[in-house]
Amino acid sequence: MPIETITVEPLMRQNFLEYASYVIIDRAIPDVRDGCKPVQRRILQTLFKVNDGKFHKVANIIGDTMKLHPHGDASIGDALTVVANKNYFIEKQGNFGNIITGHRAAAPRYIECRLSKLALATLFNPDITTFIPSYDGRSKEPVSLPAKLPVVLMLGIDGIAVGMATKILPHNLPELWRAQKSILAKEDVKLLPDFIQGGIVDPREYDDGRGKVKVRAKIEQRDDKTLVVTEVPYSTTTESLIASIESAAQKGRIKIASISDFTTDAVEIEIKLARGTQAEDVLPQLYAYTDCEVSISSNIVVIREGHPVEMTVTEILKDCTKQLKQTLKAELELLLSVLKDSVHYKTLERIFIEYTVYKALEGAKTEDKMRKVTWDGMHKYKKEFYRDMVEDDLPRLFGLPIRRISAFDREKHLKDIEKLEKHIKSTQTKLKNMVKTTRDYIDGLIGEFADDYPRQTSFGEFTEIDKKSIARDDIKLSYDPKTSFFGKAIKGKDHAISVSEYDRVLLLSSDGTFRVVKPPEKILLPKKLMVATVFDKDKGYSFLVVYRDSKKAIWAKRVHIKSFTTGRVYELAKGGGKVLHLLPFDAKGKLDIELNPAPRQKTKRVKVDLKDIVETGVTARGKKLTDKSVKKIKWLPA
Repeated sequence: MPIETITVEPLMRQNFLEYASYVIIDRAIPDVRDGCKPVQRRILQTLFKVNDGKFHKVANIIGDTMKLHPHGDASIGDALTVVANKNYFIEKQGNFGNIITGHRAAAPRYIECRLSKLALATLFNPDITTFIPSYDGRSKEPVSLPAKLPVVLMLGIDGIAVGMATKILPHNLPELWRAQKSILAKEDVKLLPDFIQGGIVDPREYDDGRGKVKVRAKIEQRDDKTLVVTEVPYSTTTESLIASIESAAQKGRIKIASISDFTTDAVEIEIKLARGTQAEDVLPQLYAYTDCEVSISSNIVVIREGHPVEMTVTEILKDCTKQLKQTLKAELELLLSVLKDSVHYKTLERIFIEYTVYKALEGAKTEDKMRKVTWDGMHKYKKEFYRDMVEDDLPRLFGLPIRRISAFDREKHLKDIEKLEKHIKSTQTKLKNMVKTTRDYIDGLIGEFADDYPRQTSFGEFTEIDKKSIARDDIKLSYDPKTSFFGKAIKGKDHAISVSEYDRVLLLSSDGTFRVVKPPEKILLPKKLMVATVFDKDKGYSFLVVYRDSKKAIWAKRVHIKSFTTGRVYELAKGGGKVLHLLPFDAKGKLDIELNPAPRQKTKRVKVDLKDIVETGVTARGKKLTDKSVKKIKWLPA
């Protein structure tokens, strides 16, 4: 029987697309509407559902959130801790870890939390929230929270999905509010990051969230020999910062005597400098070689209308401001409906009692009869209705207790209706000018909460540190003439030089070969070393060389080495030879060449004027001085 071929490519393609879509939308990328990843939204919704003003065990919140979140408890606990440590939406009680030191939170059974006042005021309104069934259909969860804040720009969010990633830097909340007011006034806005760790930020390349920022630790100079780190950069901790400083010291990039961590509630890392070093010299080395300065790229990807999109900070804030206006409008429309219902019901109640319509119920024996007599009795006073009466209004009238009917106070009732009508007019006025209403709402938030969220990060413009210029020449290189080895591992005085890790070293051997290398641990040279020097990339290296080729002829040329490939071996004399003299590139005078005696050879000496020696390429032969056997060559300076 023929073997049936099954093509799995369509199945794999479909499954991969579904998986990728799930990871992007349902796990890793935040929604622009409420700034939350699904797990964060579910945590906040759970906290709202159980909110009673008291603190709740984090372990209980994790358990309740698992009713909405189809993943493990560890991911929920980690996400809750991260949101809590942003200090916006969750109040903490107990050890939630420390984002500055890097210490982890205590076990969920030992710590407690509840929603903050800001969260309760701005994130929830079940009456205007769209809910969908949870993953198992037993509960309801919000599609998105009706957030009245630009959450996605407040928190600072990282996420890695299939084929994409997002990194949104946190911003200062009062500054976001003020920027929203500017957007409502159709003015330009410029927003810059603010990090809870503090530090100093250079935002010149931020480009509205499409670029990057450089962040430095705040370092104080107590004296010439002591530096103190008082704020660490975003994305680092005191532990990682100290580790980077110790690593740089071990590599010889900075010289310190000791480093001590006295951090408690505030950062205090004390750096004692070694002898012979000054604080003003070590400071740029700390920024260049350690995590005292970090570069952070911003890559804003969010879910918008069900799809991942790249946006700028300004575009997101405009979306959030538009959503704030829509949310406030929906709440006002809902309030207006409730107020109108109240006036309507109070008016019906007044007519029902004041005109003794209720007495007609005494002779009614059936429910239908009760409905008819009440309907007919009420419609005698139809002109006084606030709006048309409907069948559903009748049960409310039937349910009025006798005590309330007998204690009815007409004057008080009319005053209550008057207050409701004033409230209705006020609400209608707000709805007619939503820009002013939204601005007033933001002003209220600023007045109530702005003082709780001062800017933590200061601004500065950093001068680019040239690592080569501040590098220490602490690498000792030497040459062993017995073995022809050269490098850091060689101990000796021959051709000993001190270089930095950024230097390149020119090595010229007596066989006419040369190379430019990084400071080597140990390198074997083919012949005797004649030159070992730091190669200046800007000036190059120039010299006048007199050499003997493989056929014993004597040549001379001026050479200027300008460019090179690191580690490649170059030949001054093709096919092998020997360098006889190295003179300065601008050498003047003459070369006195004494020849070896030979039969029928009349010439004993040859004199060559150095002005006839011209500059050539590295591989060119140069000027031929003689092809006779040479006894000695002497330079006669001019």
